Amino acid sequence: MSDKGFQGEREDTSGQALIELFKYEGMELCFYRIVPDQRDSIIHSIIESIDSAHADLVITTGGTGVSPSDITPECMDELFEKEVPGIAEAMRTESFKITPRAVISRGRAGIRGQSLIINLPGSKKAALENIMVVLPALSHAIEKIKGNQDDCAT
Repeated sequence: MSDKGFQGEREDTSGQALIELFKYEGMELCFYRIVPDQRDSIIHSIIESIDSAHADLVITTGGTGVSPSDITPECMDELFEKEVPGIAEAMRTESFKITPRAVISRGRAGIRGQSLIINLPGSKKAALENIMVVLPALSHAIEKIKGNQDDCAT
């Protein structure tokens, strides 16, 4: 989510870094789009990634701060069927160990249908730091969202 990225004025380094990370982790990219910080664009793109591209995991970057144009978290109100607050809590907790600015990150995580949606900060460094906190739990979370009835014991 970036007005400047959408207009071609800024390179999407966080998105590209995450694509590389997930490819290394054996995941397949099925949808990628840079959208402006506009409610309809954000909501439509996430719905399309789930309903048309059948994404199991939707990662957004940007729009999670406190600037007037940062509206990604508010858009999630129209998308989430269930919130998964522990994901965002864990990311902010670990990020706070690196920078006190983590307290103003407003990213959220939740479920729509059988897909997990996670909002990450827009900077490459912050996006990678945050996703690494929850990466070990993502496969299990997606399995459970899809209805896996196995016990959760580790």
